[in-house]
Amino acid sequence: MESKDQRRTVRRLHAVPLYHQIFLQLREEITSGERVFGSRLPTEQELAAAYNVSRITARRALDELARNHLVGRKRRTGTHVTFAPPAPPIAGSIDQALETLVRFGRSTRIRILEFGEVAAKPPISDVMEVAPGTPLLRVARVRSLADGPIGHLVSWVPVAFAGSITRASLSQTTMLDLMEQGGITIAGGEQTITANLADGSLAGVLDVDIGAPLLRVSRTLTDARRRPVQHILAHYRPDRYQIRLDLGGRAMDADPIEPDGSDYVRASDSSA
Repeated sequence: MESKDQRRTVRRLHAVPLYHQIFLQLREEITSGERVFGSRLPTEQELAAAYNVSRITARRALDELARNHLVGRKRRTGTHVTFAPPAPPIAGSIDQALETLVRFGRSTRIRILEFGEVAAKPPISDVMEVAPGTPLLRVARVRSLADGPIGHLVSWVPVAFAGSITRASLSQTTMLDLMEQGGITIAGGEQTITANLADGSLAGVLDVDIGAPLLRVSRTLTDARRRPVQHILAHYRPDRYQIRLDLGGRAMDADPIEPDGSDYVRASDSSA
């Protein structure tokens, strides 16, 4: 039976064809960096089982990815990601970013939807740099302000680093605080921000219409040995959440969280 990480959904009564819905979801995972360059995509059979569609539908989705130059398909080796981000990343201060993230977490209310161990599978196993089947703690949460939900977050943490994280402690303390209390030092990370549309599940928890635009944030944090210690996939309401970058190139104190839940992350442009 599939883990919660691998269950996929398509809307069968939607005007968009099933194969194109699958294409859009896989395209988002590729362009956001969750499926890294060179990684293998599921086979037609695996994809058909994951989405509960026919193998022909799965094949059309993979073919469309290939037509858009996102993957390469070969008969014996399968389908692999060929997309590489066209722009260099923006480098920023991890200390300022973490301070802002922790402050943001402390200023919002949390509702835990799911909490438990799962077996790692691609693309999460690739992002976390662990073998498939490695146990990970998976937590799904909704963050809210007084006027309603801001975002839906799903976090993965290696079980070896999750000793201080419990369902009860998360209701009182941020995950980053708990990881620090458990002896984990965050030394670096990567974050990708893209746009997405709310599906039926996200629309329900974020109180928006199906198809409403959302900010999609994919973030991986690493320790001093460059081991991934947390991966977060978050969807935020853009009317209640912002990420502002200061491109002045000077180290500054992070701004406080604004009442609307804005997350101000300062950064300098390393590509200049």
